[in-house]
Amino acid sequence: MAETNFSELDANQLQAWSRDFWKAARNNSFINQFAGTGSNAMVQRVTELTKTQKGTKANITLLADMTGDGITGDNALEGAEEALKAYQIGIEMDQLRFANRQAGRLTDQKHVVNFREQSRDALAYAMADRIDQLAFLTLSGVAYTHKNNGGLRTASPTAGHDLADLAFSSDVSAATSGRRLRWNENVGSAGYIVSGSSTDDVTDVDKLSYRAIVETKAYAKDNYIRGIRGAGNQEVFHMFVTPQQMADLKLDTDFMANVRNAGVRGSANPLFAGSSSLMVDGVMIHEFRHVFNTSGATSGSSANAGAAGYKWGSGANVNGARALFCGAQALAMADIGLPEMVEDTFDYGNQAGISVGKIFGLRKPVYRSEITAQDEDFGVITLDTAQ
Repeated sequence: MAETNFSELDANQLQAWSRDFWKAARNNSFINQFAGTGSNAMVQRVTELTKTQKGTKANITLLADMTGDGITGDNALEGAEEALKAYQIGIEMDQLRFANRQAGRLTDQKHVVNFREQSRDALAYAMADRIDQLAFLTLSGVAYTHKNNGGLRTASPTAGHDLADLAFSSDVSAATSGRRLRWNENVGSAGYIVSGSSTDDVTDVDKLSYRAIVETKAYAKDNYIRGIRGAGNQEVFHMFVTPQQMADLKLDTDFMANVRNAGVRGSANPLFAGSSSLMVDGVMIHEFRHVFNTSGATSGSSANAGAAGYKWGSGANVNGARALFCGAQALAMADIGLPEMVEDTFDYGNQAGISVGKIFGLRKPVYRSEITAQDEDFGVITLDTAQ
């Protein structure tokens, strides 16, 4: 069966559109705002492959700080050198594809060029949105069988139709005990963070607050989470919250007082301008809808506590959210090559179709911490709260 390319594009035009598509997908992608190719980026983008026996994978190397105290005076240094501790993180890659197809010339009554333009926008948004969803699930240590609102994705009976079928989905790891925090509001006295606790312990009053941000930052620094170096060599951290967590912050009197007094007066103040990102105490707080939460999870009872797809709390009836406190190299992303764009026709040219595929991979780096003497997430801390 002979097939005709309805657009009659030559190879150069095809490549140009492919580049335009990926630029659009990156521009639409929230997580790509924080990506860079160096170790001073929150999301380290890997653009080179390492050959392995099984094929190809992308690798990054994490270098731990030296722990020795050196040699004093004229004592011999030779033979007392300290070995650098490096950890190589392999990122498995897979392909994700989307396609659009016209119903037919008569039904659609649209020129092919219009279909192509609309399809490109839709495909770019779909690709960027799914990458964002996967990135935040990976950072949160939540399996791809979940939606970002805590509900369970409907599993397809056909292999390869679920995000959980991606090759790197098996590398998603739960937050390590030294990087998993919970905010305890402790009504009647000062709230505090709890390390390594369960989501079953979250209560309705454990809302995100200014104090929670300050204590989480202190915890991050005590545990050698490296910030992102900015102007003046100052360390900056990024914290991602749900829209409801941001609302809770803006209702916190301490938070409002600090943001209001630190910002400019008048309508340009971010509290009045309605900004979705705020700088507080060296932490950039970003509101984003794909931060993991349980708004779409099922309410249950004590028998359902801790079960997949249910809300948090001892009675599985508390709406919770997992804020992400991120430093440098919190996430590794393999981003190699342009997306593959294919145009085709069906039914003797009566129907036009466009597909786009992208090969990429995601992984949360883990290393051996000298502070906790166990494996820990390298650059991200999760903070569980009510919302």
